[in-house]
Amino acid sequence: MNRSELAKAYAERNDITPRQAKETIESLVDLITETVSAGEDVAISGFAKFRRVDRPARMGRNPATGAPVKIKAKRVAKITPLKAFKDAVISGKAPKKVAAKKAAPAKKAVAKKAVAKKAPVKKAVAKKK
Repeated sequence: MNRSELAKAYAERNDITPRQAKETIESLVDLITETVSAGEDVAISGFAKFRRVDRPARMGRNPATGAPVKIKAKRVAKITPLKAFKDAVISGKAPKKVAAKKAAPAKKAVAKKAVAKKAPVKKAVAKKK
């Protein structure tokens, strides 16, 4: 699935135009890219964690000749899939999603009629003089 197919599917799922969906996706990607490039981590719960990693210079080996080779320091992006995403990929099933429910109109409570109970009759005891 490429970006335009993703935008089309997103638009259908959320009842918006494909253009609005494309702008939303581009905005999200730009925001993640700006935040990670500034050195902050971005974690989208249930999906992935994005972060910048600075790797120091080191010595490596040329696999063909075995000669030592100096590897320059570099900055890389690291994307770590989170548990819910990994589980969905392994099982081949999409994770169960809690659908956002629209607020239903408030139902009026039906008033229950209280049944009046008769008070117990007290018998008067005659007093003797």
